[in-house]
Amino acid sequence: MSIARPGKPHNIVVNATRNANNGGARDAFRDRRQAGRELSERLLDLADRPGLVVLGLPKGGVPVAFEVARALQAPLDALVVRKLGLPGHEELAMGAIASGDIRVINEDLVRAAALSDETVAAVAADEQRELERQERELRDGAPAPEVEGRTVLLVDDGLATGSTMRAAIAALRKRGAGAIVVGVPTASPEVCVSLKQEADDVVCARTPQPFRAVGAWYEDFGQVTDEEVRRLLDQARD
Repeated sequence: MSIARPGKPHNIVVNATRNANNGGARDAFRDRRQAGRELSERLLDLADRPGLVVLGLPKGGVPVAFEVARALQAPLDALVVRKLGLPGHEELAMGAIASGDIRVINEDLVRAAALSDETVAAVAADEQRELERQERELRDGAPAPEVEGRTVLLVDDGLATGSTMRAAIAALRKRGAGAIVVGVPTASPEVCVSLKQEADDVVCARTPQPFRAVGAWYEDFGQVTDEEVRRLLDQARD
């Protein structure tokens, strides 16, 4: 497996929101679409970038990215990345994989959990199969978008550990993206800051403390289906 070397960071925007009220319900977004509209207001300076393309991370990042792409009048596509869940605690990411033989591993977490190389490899193999299936389903045979030399805006519905976003950044570096901007509605403050070492720009609309989990900052955080992702991608292409 290979991990592309990150480019030189340029800027980071973090808007702190502190709220410990029952996991953050008071300041929660209504849903992903509303979160995307709020996030887009902080990304309007990208609208004039030539060659800009917006890539949502399936599945939850695509409804957010749809609103952002519409506001910026930019093309929308998806970049499939799969989280590697910690065995027994699958909601916690011990790493992630992305197209192009990209794998990012949180070595500290793997050591703390005393996981063997074989266990990590087995989880990665399962997720690789799902990644390939998801790409076939979502793209319906269409090629991945060309990113070489372009400004790519990577959008997800939030960042907890940042593993999936790091894998996405690495995949785009390997494919020769000109500049990579990360945009999310909500994120752990620490993760948002740490990503400035890997992306060219980072925009986190809200960075609540304590963060707890992405879903705590949405009133409606229901599962996004493959069908919904396909519908949004098709609608964006029309």
